Amino acid sequence: MAFALNLYPITYMAKYNPQTKNWDEQWLESDKIPHDELMAMSEDERKVILDKRNQMGTPSVSYTSQYAYSCFEGMKGFPTKDGGVAIFRPEENAKRFYNSMKGMYCPPFPVEMYVKASVEFVKKNAELGYVPKYNPEWEKTDFANAESIYIRPFMNSEGAIGVGCAQQPCVIICATTVSAYFKAGLDGAVITERIRATPHGTGYIKCASNYVISALAKKEAEEKGFVECVYLDAVHRKYFQEGSSCNIFFVLKDKTIVTPELSDTILPGITRKSVIVLAKEKGYKVEERQISVKEVQKKAIECFVTGTAAGISPMSSITDLKGKKTDFGSGFGPVAKELQHELKGRQYGAIADPNNWNTVVIQGNN
Repeated sequence: MAFALNLYPITYMAKYNPQTKNWDEQWLESDKIPHDELMAMSEDERKVILDKRNQMGTPSVSYTSQYAYSCFEGMKGFPTKDGGVAIFRPEENAKRFYNSMKGMYCPPFPVEMYVKASVEFVKKNAELGYVPKYNPEWEKTDFANAESIYIRPFMNSEGAIGVGCAQQPCVIICATTVSAYFKAGLDGAVITERIRATPHGTGYIKCASNYVISALAKKEAEEKGFVECVYLDAVHRKYFQEGSSCNIFFVLKDKTIVTPELSDTILPGITRKSVIVLAKEKGYKVEERQISVKEVQKKAIECFVTGTAAGISPMSSITDLKGKKTDFGSGFGPVAKELQHELKGRQYGAIADPNNWNTVVIQGNN
């Protein structure tokens, strides 16, 4: 169910006005059909409604459509155990979105507006029933296949043909319901020969163009039977960077957790940041530094990736460019499992959230 294009009926849009230097907000309502009523329709009737919702109404000829000049975010909203709904750390996504737009030399979207719009967006769609219901059965697998709201804020440019930077960007927030991210039946990761980002490039920005390489490398990995691809650095070609759309972590024999340090070639993941905090709270030593393929092959006993969509997902193995396979064992290793339990438990409100990471959209009453 991950990333099916079944968008919620209400969409948020804000356009930058260069004259007033303000953002003009509006709500686009494709329809107000409640979720239960939609599900009761025939497949053909439902398709007509969903096709209408999936049209965003932004310029078809623009810097975005011509040159992938766009940036975006991925957030999740969670049905909580007490019957409420919460968004996980939206202020962190707001800051990253602001920095992405600033890095692309267009007017950045204010952090406060981002958070407020995200909360109101989820609330408006929740009122029509477009929020998964909490299921206690999810707790048995630490929410590995639990449903959530995938929230997609993104920026499009004004109409344009020539190469340039947006002066009148448009920000849109849409969403769909998702569950597990990685494809079932595939296993392990493979190092790709492709290069995701180079120094002094846009690797630290969550911009659309970065994901073209990711899509190609991920497709090539899946055709070989792997669930994920992993990038090496562009200069030395021996240090790990990240996965196709996620940060990567290794657990060494002495239980030290290592993840590549942030640079202009690595995206500053919100889940990555959260996992580092959780690991330190659990007493683990965490190192943010370069880690080579050879070190992983000699010292690593666990590997997992993190991201909004991926959550915490274990990698059973990594195969290098010469075909050498390093096995970590199937399923969650003990460290990844402990962190998964803590992260997902907090996100779904099954355990305490002492860091106040959840922004409540709908107050629970159970």
